[in-house]
Amino acid sequence: MKECKDPQKINEFLSSAKVGYLGLCDGNLPYVVPLNFVWANGAIYFHGAGAGRKYDVMRENEHVCFTVSEELGTIADPVPANVGTAYFSVMLFGKVKLIEDLNEATEALQHLLDKHVPGYFQASLSKKHVETYRSSVGSKTAVFKIEVEGLSAKEDPINEEMVFYPGRTIMDDIKGER
Repeated sequence: MKECKDPQKINEFLSSAKVGYLGLCDGNLPYVVPLNFVWANGAIYFHGAGAGRKYDVMRENEHVCFTVSEELGTIADPVPANVGTAYFSVMLFGKVKLIEDLNEATEALQHLLDKHVPGYFQASLSKKHVETYRSSVGSKTAVFKIEVEGLSAKEDPINEEMVFYPGRTIMDDIKGER
């Protein structure tokens, strides 16, 4: 089984991964949006326009799935059925909430800046900037929080000896078997 139950590994992965996929249900159609996020205080935070399809769909149905996955490499094997991909992935299930509290929204956006551009800004993000900023389409920036109700993680660790690289052939792997 490839299930990972190590909370430290899961926290480290969610803290370092850059992109996650927000799964929504738009009526009876799936709608998945890739986005930057931050894992803080046991929740997923992200931001976006305070208008548009994603915003409307989340208002209509707060139940979401959020998936983060990282490929670690392709694993070669002389048996074709054993060729695979090393990976780590986490799926979170919960409810998405619009953050109304300016302090929490500012803190979440500061966490995003610290994660994606560490050390770039000399001063912390101001609440005034968060309160007054408008996107290129004129809408206010909205900050969202996924309150996690369930989580599952899977991993298939990398076997460095079997990592595929361009030019590797089956002959490289069966030489020692003769």
